[in-house]
Amino acid sequence: MSNETKEKIVGGSFVITDVDYRQVVTPEDFSEEHRMIGETTEEFVRTEILPRDEEIEHLNYELTANLLRKAGEVGLLGADVPEAYGGMGLDKVSTTLISEKLTKASSFALSAGAHVGIGTLPIVFFGTDAQKRKYLPKLATGELLAAYCLTEPSSGSDALGAKTTAVLSEDGTHYVLNGTKQFITNAGFADIFIVYAKVNGTDFSTFIVERSMEGVSIGPEEKKMGIKGSSTCPLILENVKVPVENLLWEVGKGHLIAFNILNIGRFKLAAGCLGSSKDAIEYAAKYANERTQFGQKISSFPLIGKKLAEMNTRTFVLESMVYRTAGLFDVGLADVDYSSADVGYQSAKQIAEYQLECSINKVFGSEVLDFVADEGVQIHGGYGFTQEYRIERIYRDSRINRIFEGTNEINRLLIPGALVKRAMKGELPLLQAAQKLQAELMEPIPSRTFEGTLEEEAYLLTMAKKIFLMAGAQAVQKYQLKLEREQEVLSHLADMMIAIYAMESALLRTKKRIAQAGEDKAALYIAMTTVFIQEEFGKIEALAKETLSYMETGDMLRTQLSILKKLTKRSAVNTLSLKRQIAAEVIRAEKYVL
Repeated sequence: MSNETKEKIVGGSFVITDVDYRQVVTPEDFSEEHRMIGETTEEFVRTEILPRDEEIEHLNYELTANLLRKAGEVGLLGADVPEAYGGMGLDKVSTTLISEKLTKASSFALSAGAHVGIGTLPIVFFGTDAQKRKYLPKLATGELLAAYCLTEPSSGSDALGAKTTAVLSEDGTHYVLNGTKQFITNAGFADIFIVYAKVNGTDFSTFIVERSMEGVSIGPEEKKMGIKGSSTCPLILENVKVPVENLLWEVGKGHLIAFNILNIGRFKLAAGCLGSSKDAIEYAAKYANERTQFGQKISSFPLIGKKLAEMNTRTFVLESMVYRTAGLFDVGLADVDYSSADVGYQSAKQIAEYQLECSINKVFGSEVLDFVADEGVQIHGGYGFTQEYRIERIYRDSRINRIFEGTNEINRLLIPGALVKRAMKGELPLLQAAQKLQAELMEPIPSRTFEGTLEEEAYLLTMAKKIFLMAGAQAVQKYQLKLEREQEVLSHLADMMIAIYAMESALLRTKKRIAQAGEDKAALYIAMTTVFIQEEFGKIEALAKETLSYMETGDMLRTQLSILKKLTKRSAVNTLSLKRQIAAEVIRAEKYVL
């Protein structure tokens, strides 16, 4: 990445400040090395995975493990591991590309993703030098395979309610672990388990547990709706003696490891959703050009074209968000010293900086994929409901993403909650911005005309931020410490923030493209950005109206709605014609297009 992206951006600041397009990373910035990494991943999937796809889907442990080791041989498992510990130490844009490109491998992509992400990264970010030297080189090659064990039968979203215990032995040499972990990806063949347990029943902590330790056993495979080729079993711990040197970081710091690894997991999940969305568009567009009804290809019907245009547009926005966020991590994690004694504190601080953005990517990405997969099935008609066509599997496999890595409901509660906490700690001037807006709203808003490209869309983004601040400030003032109980309000505020980040990511990417190549070569970018911002702004207006109507009544509500009306004035845009333009390009290319 170029030096222009090196300035660190404060996490969550996008709701109150404007970002220069030169500060964001976009796919158009990829270096030759990035492209080669993407091509290597695609080649591996094409030659090693797809020919064995059916075998993998029938849950062949030995085959999956062997293929993971082959992935290790070409560097796909060690991308996040520092070079000093046998990995490649690639930047986050590179590792994001790998996550995106692997998704064509279906269930195998999940097995690999769980190993390199939530399975290996806890040791990368929070392990001691000795732990890293012992485990990371073998995890990077696939000689050892990893799993992550947080969820329990009685604690899913409430991770800290875990009942697994760890008791220090009298001689202080080991901990004795007892408990059961549920829905553990890779459990059927993993060698290493990152396990969360409460020391003395209270201090939430993390341990590196080896499969060979006495008392470790694996329960039966879950019979799942999708991702059938991935292993998902319970992990059972019965008086397992874990050496004290296998404690990860410190006693009582497990929640920091868990939440920050989940942040990374959420972001990587969004990258995977991006890859699957692109695949679904390709399958749907090709089918639409092959299928004939009423004497013509169904791709010629405007309603089919509209579906493809909307699928492509949302995927474009997701792609803009994902690589923007990867760029943020590259800057934030650049100064982490992985051999330092306080690497855990350094890592936790830098990852937590973009907690909001990770949750936003996860929610938006999983819901974009669900939309794209669903429309893909619809375009296929009855054939989309059969296993003969790949879209059926994408549809089934996509559903888990709204549950994985914290449900979308939990993430929606986290997004505004984290923003308020940052403001209360003085890390973000949110209160000052709200006070400034309060004074501004008392003044009349002059009418405006827009002539330049995306000028009105940039204005709508500014208004969207003001609408969010107005509704958010009202909620904080009204409910104060009780705000966390008002889940519908928090969810609406989260959806406004998600929309703002999405709108801004698309706008900044398109502005950057115009600066790089001119408006003619950015025509499709401009069309998709216009459509998305115009439609998303309407959703923000509706969310704000419903939120204000819940919080206020009478004259106060009328005043608030009057202000909202001033902030939402805009001209009508012919989005249907723009969608026809986008659709024509998707149908012509038979794939995701820019």
